[in-house]
Amino acid sequence: MEKQKQKVALVTGGTKGIGFGVAQSLLQQGYKVAVTGRSQSTADEAADKLKVFGDAIGIAADVKSLESQTATVQTVLDKWGQLDVLIANAGVGHFAPIDELSADQWHDTIDTNLTGVFFSIKAALDALKISKGYIITISSLAGTNFFAGASAYNASKFGLTGFSQAAMLDLRKYDIKVTTIMPGSVATYFAEHEPDAEKDAWKIQPEDIGQMVVDLLNMPARTLPSKVEVRPLKTSN
Repeated sequence: MEKQKQKVALVTGGTKGIGFGVAQSLLQQGYKVAVTGRSQSTADEAADKLKVFGDAIGIAADVKSLESQTATVQTVLDKWGQLDVLIANAGVGHFAPIDELSADQWHDTIDTNLTGVFFSIKAALDALKISKGYIITISSLAGTNFFAGASAYNASKFGLTGFSQAAMLDLRKYDIKVTTIMPGSVATYFAEHEPDAEKDAWKIQPEDIGQMVVDLLNMPARTLPSKVEVRPLKTSN
């Protein structure tokens, strides 16, 4: 597969897990990549690890703030002069029965997983219109399958899936592609899980999602996969 050259990607929540795996895969394809994290130290630490694969920078950003996302995109433009790909990946998970779920947990989940994606896209749109770029949102199978103890998370991911599909219809006239990826179980630090190479070997790995992103970006220009569900082959070890 021929490598993409001189293109620029922004990965929100790219300091670990899926975001880090996607950033690594893009760097290996020749992209320049900016990853965001909640603090400059964590963003810089991730970027330092990624630099062995290519040109990477870390940016402290809060997806719950439109001003922060606008500043993030401007940092990317100041550094590299363009933005071709936005990976809206940053997300949180608060899991509790509805009678135990707090208002703060509700707001944090919705504001990060749903409103945060809106802010990320809104901030990036002018640059993506110029590059005729690609937006990939990371939803979840929880965006189509509800389960007990996940009312806030289900709401955020159901909303994100619907939002992404509507945005796809809005933006295709600008030759901007929008795809949402909906993974099942992934071996990440999500929801305070500590990945274990042996116990989590059955799960989707972050680099698997990275490969999927690369494959989407390499699809013919005329072709738009708007929604991709992906799950582990096995249910557990």
